Amino acid sequence: MEKGKYFLDLKFFLDEAAEFFNCPEFIPEDPICIPHRYQMREDIEISAFLAAIMAWGNRKTIITKASELLERMHNHPFEFIMDDNPKKYKFVEGFKHRTLNDEDIIFLLEGLHFIYKKHQSPEKLFMPRQNEPDTSGGIQRFVELMLQSPHSKRSLKHLPNIEKGSAAKRINMFLRWMVRKDDKGVDFGLWYIPANKLLCPLDVHSGRTARELGLLSRPQNDLKAVIELTSHLRELDANDPIKYDFALFGLSMQKTSLWTSISGRPGDEEG
Repeated sequence: MEKGKYFLDLKFFLDEAAEFFNCPEFIPEDPICIPHRYQMREDIEISAFLAAIMAWGNRKTIITKASELLERMHNHPFEFIMDDNPKKYKFVEGFKHRTLNDEDIIFLLEGLHFIYKKHQSPEKLFMPRQNEPDTSGGIQRFVELMLQSPHSKRSLKHLPNIEKGSAAKRINMFLRWMVRKDDKGVDFGLWYIPANKLLCPLDVHSGRTARELGLLSRPQNDLKAVIELTSHLRELDANDPIKYDFALFGLSMQKTSLWTSISGRPGDEEG
């Protein structure tokens, strides 16, 4: 992205939008409110992961169903998954959210049980290794370990396949929650993964906004698009590019044209 007038206007616009949407008032109406109910690190991690995995569709419904699931786990998610008694799963029997059912939930909880037994936290798995430019390799490592738990073919769709180019929107959102740290109090900043290694969550709404702003040219919402978008966000802020997820999400919910707020379009500026 050429750093002409449009770039400067765009950066100012998105900085302002990120500042506006990244605020405590954002929490109650977003799935991130689920992990904010907990104090213990492991409870935050597990409830955040489950809420993120369930995060597609209406946000109110997501919050309601995530709350129901955690109530079935007696609102002690870490204690629940570490309990070795298989009879505990009677409490999640009959649970359903969109295409996610009780069989899928048991698979996810068993995978988390295995990871916490082996690594104490998923953080180590997501940490980029030497020469890895972002967290995509970590996402793949996490998924591979999750898949060591018994599972049916239907449960595979609830975890991203990075090798097949998945955008991994929900896992990238979960990582934003765990990694980013600022003075706003929305994201948790629990994990010591460099914030500039994160990838931007991308869905149909944020993708449409990113394309309208000239931040994304690839038409598909896949891993290549995520990498392209993130590379442009790093130009805007090299240290904390994923703060702009707040801007892209918030702006995608607006009904008016974005172009009334910034000067020019991509390619309109001189030079």
